[in-house]
Amino acid sequence: MVDNPTGEAPGTLVVDTPAKYLYFTIPGGSAVRYGIGVGREGFAWSGRAKVQYKREWPRWTPPNEMVARQPELEPYSIANGGMEPGLENPLGARALYIFQDGRDTLYRLHGTPEASSIGKAVSSGCIRLLNQDVIDLYERVPDGTPIRVIQDMSIQAA
Repeated sequence: MVDNPTGEAPGTLVVDTPAKYLYFTIPGGSAVRYGIGVGREGFAWSGRAKVQYKREWPRWTPPNEMVARQPELEPYSIANGGMEPGLENPLGARALYIFQDGRDTLYRLHGTPEASSIGKAVSSGCIRLLNQDVIDLYERVPDGTPIRVIQDMSIQAA
């Protein structure tokens, strides 16, 4: 728990990409702060959107563009049905799916089995949390929760 540094209304998720923190704002001027791993250079998204839906132990299906860059992922492609849920699954224990204007951004807030990736810019754009943190966040955040992702400015900027 920290003082809310975001200026956003309670019930909003704010991803501070440069600082590698995610905040869930709550009433009373506070926020729950989580450490995150973020997208590496060239795989970043920013803007305002919402959590369209959530999944426990999600199936991972890398986008076709990712499979084209990394052919070793073909067994987990959309055409092959993705990767089964579990501890080795890159989406971890939970996933929250980010949509903007009714369209899937293909970005997710999700758990990770790679704890060493937290605090780093290593993913293909998604926001990673420790599995225990994404489970906590999953329980706090309803479908439809607004989210703001910031790439290159202070969270205080509008």
